[in-house]
Amino acid sequence: MTSEARILIVDDHKDTLYALESALTPLGHPLARATSGDEALKQVLRGGIALLLLDVRTPDAEELDVVRYLRRLEQTQHIPVLLLTGLDPDHELTGAAFALGVADLLVKPIDPWALRTKVRYLYDTHQRHHALEQEVRTLRARLNATPDPTTPDLRTTPDLRSAPTRPGRVPLQRDTDIPRATSA
Repeated sequence: MTSEARILIVDDHKDTLYALESALTPLGHPLARATSGDEALKQVLRGGIALLLLDVRTPDAEELDVVRYLRRLEQTQHIPVLLLTGLDPDHELTGAAFALGVADLLVKPIDPWALRTKVRYLYDTHQRHHALEQEVRTLRARLNATPDPTTPDLRTTPDLRSAPTRPGRVPLQRDTDIPRATSA
């Protein structure tokens, strides 16, 4: 995922899409739109989506089908989802949404300031999570790579700090072993 990861807004009403885009444009992140659950899934599976704002009721999908599908796939299970609804959510829907790992459920009309705050946090968190995953993959690849004969293998090199001292050798010292001078 690049720094150009998009925020996907899914709603079957074009006026709502426009309002949400207008509210999120000041954040400066690229935005994408979809008007159906199927279209949203296609865009998410192509990659490059860091956050999904999803209307609970899209004409071609049951309430949480899109989220259920995303959570089953390894490549999409960590994408944060903000659910949007025009109706007061019932306890069953809310419980099922949070059980699927939905970040939050927002009731329309949505306060633009609150929306931007939540989106900024979730977008940044997803980007940091992705960067950490990349770093772990890089480190694992370095560990599994063919070792350079001039570089000591840290997996097999003994820790000299815990090695017994032989006569004539000075043991290694740590900063904590050295008394510090205090200023008067």
